Amino acid sequence: MLGGVCALALAVTLTACTGGGDTLADEYREGSDKGYIAGNYDVVEIPSAERGEPVEFAGVTELGDEVSSEDFAGDVLVVNFWYAACGPCRVEAPLLEAVWQEHEGQDVSFLGVNTYDQADTALAFADTYGITYPSVIDINDKKVGLAFAGATPIQATPTTLVLDGEGRVAARIIGQLQSASILSTLVRDLLAENP
Repeated sequence: MLGGVCALALAVTLTACTGGGDTLADEYREGSDKGYIAGNYDVVEIPSAERGEPVEFAGVTELGDEVSSEDFAGDVLVVNFWYAACGPCRVEAPLLEAVWQEHEGQDVSFLGVNTYDQADTALAFADTYGITYPSVIDINDKKVGLAFAGATPIQATPTTLVLDGEGRVAARIIGQLQSASILSTLVRDLLAENP
């Protein structure tokens, strides 16, 4: 019985790194020093007619390469907000890479947005977890995060956004990705929308 309670507590703790609203304030006030603030897992799909304007962004990857929304024009783009010390980010990293590998060579791109680390830490994370897609280092000016926050609420880290071929946010996964199949289904559905 105690083992089940501990497993449940661990599962709840790993839900997400940061959250919003009252939960965020309550956990911050607790001062638990667990290194992140849990948010609730949620998947939101946005019908085509209700999607906002395309998100325009520009940043620099961990390899020093400039990247912008123009580089992904016409592709379904998966954008994952993460940082290396985030436990749920570590758990979901192989799932994200699996979906990237599944759809590589199709009109699909992946981009990480590292919200906290410098390039060397992001590179070490990619090496450790086998991540082959690039990440923008967004700690210094937060321009990429702000561009996306202007288009959709980003309430937790990790958060994964899926943009349609027009660059509009079509789906949002708040908290740790629960399975590769969820993200893969979202990507396939958006690929089917492309002419």
